[in-house]
Amino acid sequence: MKHIVFTTRICALLTLSTLGAMAQTNQKVEARSSAEGYQAPVAVADTNRQEIVPVGIEDRASLVNVAFRTVSRKDLPGGVSAINLPALLQKNYTTGALDNLSAFVGGFNGNNIWGMGEYMVLIDGVPRSATTDIHPTEIEQITVLKGVAALALYGSRAAKGVIQITTKRGVANEKRINVRVNTGLHVPKGYPNYLGSAEYMTLYNEARQNDGLTPLYNQETIWNHYAGTNPYRYPDVNYYSPEYLRKVYNRTDAITEISGGNSRARFYTNIGFTHSNSLLKVGEAQNDNNTRLNVRGNIDVRLNDNITTSIDASAIFGNNRFAHGNYWTNAATLRPYRFSPLIPVSMIEESDQPSQLQIQNSNYLIDGKYLLGGTQQQLTNPFADMYAAGYNKGTTRQFQFTNVIKVDLRKALPGLSFSSRIGVDYSTSYNLAFNNQYAIYAPTWNNYAGTDLISSMQKFGEDRKNGAQNVSNSWRQQTLFFSGQFNYLTRINDVHNISAILVGTGHQRSETSAYHATQSHVNLGLQLGYNYRQKYYLDFSGALLHSAKLPPGNRQAFSPTLSAGWRISEEAFLAGSSIVSSLKLTASAGILHTDLDIPGYYLYKGIFTQSDGTWYSWRDGTLTRTTDSRRGENNDLFFAQRKEISVGVDGSFFQQLISVNANFFISRMNGIVTQAATIYPNYFVTGFPQSSFIPYVNYNNDQRSGLDFNLSLNKQLGQVAWTVGMAGTVYSSKATRRAENYENTYQNRVDKPLDAIFGLQSNGLFADQNDIAANATQSFGQVKPGDIKYIDQNGDNLIDSRDEVYLGRAGWNGSPFSFGVHATARWKNLTVFAIATGNQGAYSQKNSSYFWIRGDDKYSAAVRDRWTPETAATATYPRLTSLNNDNNIRTSDFWLYRNNRINLAKVQVTYALPGRMLPAKFIRDLNLYASGSDLLTIAKERQIMEMNIGGAPQTRFFNLGLNAAF
Repeated sequence: MKHIVFTTRICALLTLSTLGAMAQTNQKVEARSSAEGYQAPVAVADTNRQEIVPVGIEDRASLVNVAFRTVSRKDLPGGVSAINLPALLQKNYTTGALDNLSAFVGGFNGNNIWGMGEYMVLIDGVPRSATTDIHPTEIEQITVLKGVAALALYGSRAAKGVIQITTKRGVANEKRINVRVNTGLHVPKGYPNYLGSAEYMTLYNEARQNDGLTPLYNQETIWNHYAGTNPYRYPDVNYYSPEYLRKVYNRTDAITEISGGNSRARFYTNIGFTHSNSLLKVGEAQNDNNTRLNVRGNIDVRLNDNITTSIDASAIFGNNRFAHGNYWTNAATLRPYRFSPLIPVSMIEESDQPSQLQIQNSNYLIDGKYLLGGTQQQLTNPFADMYAAGYNKGTTRQFQFTNVIKVDLRKALPGLSFSSRIGVDYSTSYNLAFNNQYAIYAPTWNNYAGTDLISSMQKFGEDRKNGAQNVSNSWRQQTLFFSGQFNYLTRINDVHNISAILVGTGHQRSETSAYHATQSHVNLGLQLGYNYRQKYYLDFSGALLHSAKLPPGNRQAFSPTLSAGWRISEEAFLAGSSIVSSLKLTASAGILHTDLDIPGYYLYKGIFTQSDGTWYSWRDGTLTRTTDSRRGENNDLFFAQRKEISVGVDGSFFQQLISVNANFFISRMNGIVTQAATIYPNYFVTGFPQSSFIPYVNYNNDQRSGLDFNLSLNKQLGQVAWTVGMAGTVYSSKATRRAENYENTYQNRVDKPLDAIFGLQSNGLFADQNDIAANATQSFGQVKPGDIKYIDQNGDNLIDSRDEVYLGRAGWNGSPFSFGVHATARWKNLTVFAIATGNQGAYSQKNSSYFWIRGDDKYSAAVRDRWTPETAATATYPRLTSLNNDNNIRTSDFWLYRNNRINLAKVQVTYALPGRMLPAKFIRDLNLYASGSDLLTIAKERQIMEMNIGGAPQTRFFNLGLNAAF
């Protein structure tokens, strides 16, 4: 809080000096204005928006929230996109604030903005989370800030982009109640395809034969597992069977919005409840569920003609209940033949008294018919966990408070206003667990005259159920935020529009179990803007920021940006044009300093640690310890710098038939902090004792460039109104500086994409021993026919890490081309809406346990295409081996596939009941809709893309909803 007070004082002092000259200018303007009959606009508080705006300058219906101010869409700077979410929700109901936003905003791909990495989210000006802190029905507007000029006022934490969310407010003299109810089904897209017991055993025998080992399973055993005559003795467990999983699971939500008020005070309230269950239907898991209750309320009050205030509060109560054990992880690893989940007591010999006694003493006789199965190697398993281990109750609570005070200071200086914002957030979570212990039983089977019976059972573990609750995973987070700002707006001679902002912010977050648990951020921002007749624009924005991660003397930096705009459509030579309705060009450049990529605190200090050793004693006697260096000192460590130039175009043509918005950017991140080992002598690092004198330095440089665009077409064809839009990004990146010293230039990371995949280049599979002898020696273990053959890149007749080359882009920060298309067709009261998204040009690897199988791992259907002497010409998978074959399981183009795809992300049909069918004094509007989400993927490798390994499956969601306004 000391930082906040300090910042506020600085803010006030700088304002007096900065605006002094403006005051003198304004006095001259007022004198001249009176002579010319011009009256300067009066600044009034628009409490439905974020800032105070002057009447007559802004069209409130088109205001867009940007950094610490609002501007009209007409004056929107480059590198900014805004979405009116309430209008979109009328035809596209969604449950996530940022769902499919990439179809409406060029440059945003769902994970980052302009490929920069993790962006900052602000909700009503306070750093918060879009995924956990807000529901789409609470949102009025989403603004995506992409370019440096749009980000500068937010300081270091905004250097990778900002998504600014503005919540709904009450409207004066308009009472409204809105109710929305939805229910839908999640339908799994598909499950991994693992081999059954008999096929696994057969192929594992083949793997052992390939390794020169004897088979492990005889043919009789394999046949018995295949025949399935006794699944308890010869199990073939399919973890994705309807026996254990539901076909669908449900999600239901209900939301009520209430708003109203008058010119003095207005309010808005949103109350929502959501419930969902899960696919599991065994034991305690059949009761798995998630519930969420959210309440948001705000009130805007005009205290007098000069002061307004708003108070916002929200609370989220989350509860979930889930059985012990990780079912999905086990489903991807446990082999199908290892054990039967349940043992029928009816198959236990009556004469086996010890086993009969175990039945009587068991606390977990499932359905009165089964004991829990297992082995000495599987003392726990997912089925037994779900039946007997108990369950968890997870609890989360979030409370958020925001207060804004706005003061009109026009009596001191016309056009001057002040506002402050305070945000206090508190989040907590914990688990209440009922932990039970249970015994599992391994049966011994015999066959009597063709009948299988259990002759004895071996018990492992004990049944213990004490009913006690255990509290675990307790976590809390607290956030404090403050900002204070002076705004100045004026117009001279009805042509010169001047604006200025001086703002100070402080943000502090503390979190349980976090190193340097309290993190603080402060910065001071200045914006100066000018436009002539809303035709020519010039804007300066900058921020003075502070970081405790850097050494004293280097903890402050100033980030300057400059942008310009030209509305060409206002020029005389385009007046009355039938082609150009509006056209604006923008350009911006700037430097943003950031500490986001500095991985910790005190990295500028040299660190020594004490460890056990045998090579030196610091005192007489037998004690031997060493003091080892872990890194060197660097008191010149500084911020990384995002240096960027961008140009943009925004226009509409043919009487607004076509609208275009596009931005081209070149962005460089210079001085990224790293330990650059290769720029120091090799004796700076020792192996024994393990020591390093290499400091953290500002060394690595990255470059990103690209083009983002938004296109839209609006056309009435007969009685159908069509709107078609497309957003996309063409994006490239490269490392422009790295500390590297590779022997071969093709290994260098410089000039390669930031998401480059490096690996070996394959050349098919070895056909036979002669083929192995004729090729370079492969150093990753013994190879045999059917193993992957690699290309010797440097000609040294040895395949090793020096033969790794650039294979392609992974698309971690965005594919070379990503896009989204949305279309709306409206006929009378019927609206059809659809979204498709896609990406092209990147690669993914088949490197999950589904493909990279080691030793006796569970086999997937992928191994059916394995190499054998008979399939040598057609095989697409290496030979099977029961050993850990490091030669085959490593990054290479053998496992790469293009992740090009097109997704049918959403289809919704909405019907608005005609007014004549509604009670005129009761229901204003009533909409019924049906929708489907994540419906279809068009891709060559669709099955891989839609398959989750070790986790719950991807789903399609089918929803029915009702939206009524009263």
